[in-house]
Amino acid sequence: MSAQTAAGVIKLKSKTEIGALREAGRLAAMAQNLVASLVGPGVTTLELDEAVCGFLRSHGAESAFKNYRGFPGNICSSINEEIVHGIPSKRKLKEGDIVSVDVGVRYKRYIGDCARTYSVEPISLEARNVLDVCEAALYKAIEVAQPRERLSTVSRTIQQYVEGHGLSVVREFTGHGVGAEMHEDPQVPNFVDSRWGFDVKLKPGLVIAIEPMVNGGTHETSKVIRQNWEVIVTKDGKPSAHFEHTVAITEDGPVILTEP
Repeated sequence: MSAQTAAGVIKLKSKTEIGALREAGRLAAMAQNLVASLVGPGVTTLELDEAVCGFLRSHGAESAFKNYRGFPGNICSSINEEIVHGIPSKRKLKEGDIVSVDVGVRYKRYIGDCARTYSVEPISLEARNVLDVCEAALYKAIEVAQPRERLSTVSRTIQQYVEGHGLSVVREFTGHGVGAEMHEDPQVPNFVDSRWGFDVKLKPGLVIAIEPMVNGGTHETSKVIRQNWEVIVTKDGKPSAHFEHTVAITEDGPVILTEP
């Protein structure tokens, strides 16, 4: 989601709704496991897209991304310096590539949203560091997403961990609330900035997608137009990684909904 500076109405979910979101999230996680089994040299991102599409159809679900604001793919597949919104194509993966795959699932009205970055081994030490730091930042953020904690604690945890490892977090795009809609309030930034003007409490019933996007160099980005869509890339051409989970805030703490 593009960064904004105001919060709208935050929708808390009932236990029944969280259960439905868990089912959508489980399918998203299973789709990611399918992608993990397919990624390798010579595989195209279009083949990954088609595999996920077939899997979701076989389970009575559909991509939440397809045709969303005109997006042409079932998944987002972003390679190397591409950060987000990469479009599946006939481009073949090769050794040394990293590819971020974002999967959004709509199942019985509800959304499951998760992303992972995969490596086509062997990869460079630089790419490995970006990937590992991004994934670790996600789980550290989930750990602090406790009921009645501030949203800024999640954001600060990501930023401090990433920048402490000499890397940067993307500023233009954020995590977000999830429910019957793909993007709900609140937004979940990966950095802290007083200009945001809001800092909500994490209340039980809130469901959010936490998704750090980590660059190997500058946090600044550029846009590349492909198929009438803006693919976001690192401004300096350095590699970028993206990890995401849909997380429910409960009285007992955060629960990851996008696990199989």
